[in-house]
Amino acid sequence: MVILSKIYTKTGDSGETGLGDGSRVSKASPRITTIGAVDETNSAIGIARLDAEGDADKMLARIQNDLFDLGADLCAPEDGRKAEGRLRICAAQVERLEREIDAMNESLAPLTSFILPGGTALAAHLHLARAIARRAETAMVALAQDETINDAALRYINRLSDHLFVMARTANDGGMGDVLWVPGKNRET
Repeated sequence: MVILSKIYTKTGDSGETGLGDGSRVSKASPRITTIGAVDETNSAIGIARLDAEGDADKMLARIQNDLFDLGADLCAPEDGRKAEGRLRICAAQVERLEREIDAMNESLAPLTSFILPGGTALAAHLHLARAIARRAETAMVALAQDETINDAALRYINRLSDHLFVMARTANDGGMGDVLWVPGKNRET
């Protein structure tokens, strides 16, 4: 259980922040950039949940909790102090996303074009969350080029954007309300 009685600590006033292992890094470091992108993804999902109901809301609630697990994973470097026994994203979390993607995708017609972000309010919010999740994935890949990170964490963030895409299609009347890209549509003068 986490108990926070005071929100500001003043320890970050010099542009550094503490990681889960007690080490200090620049707030502009690739690790903190990655954690921030994961947090932004979670916030966008929180907005999407304003329009979600039933199973969609339950899936998004689980994902939000997973994203806090992912933040905990990222804040404790795998090769850093106190790495052993830390909370890490696991294969079961990735597999759950895959099962949910497969279940939602079963009822969707195959794509005939790329999809523009939009349609229902829920679909539009999910597309925004998907795009932010892709940025979080890009940041994680960049971090992984210099530091060791959990392979399951990389798989999770990759599957998450797929999950949000399929859920957006589902929110668009099972794909019937998808806004399709028409290549070159506006080239005529």
